[in-house]
Amino acid sequence: MAQRPWMYRGDRRRKEDQRKAKQEAKRARKAERRESGISGPEIEPAGANSQPPTEFVWFSPSKGRTLRTTTASLPTGDGSDDWALLSDPRMSPGG
Repeated sequence: MAQRPWMYRGDRRRKEDQRKAKQEAKRARKAERRESGISGPEIEPAGANSQPPTEFVWFSPSKGRTLRTTTASLPTGDGSDDWALLSDPRMSPGG
């Protein structure tokens, strides 16, 4: 099998070294978090900075599309009056 011209012998070794360095950094971060008792920095607790949703979603069967509004009033202006409310942010998600 012929060697590809854009590949060279050191390429495999270089990629392996990069992979090992990445794994070592990952292990170091994991050990540091274990020692300090802190969970991963990438994920925030749910609901930390979230605001309640204020978006109403309406559906028109005659148009075959949805529309998002910030008010609870029926969408007007396009001649269609068959809008159905799909999601109401005032209702609790649990019931």
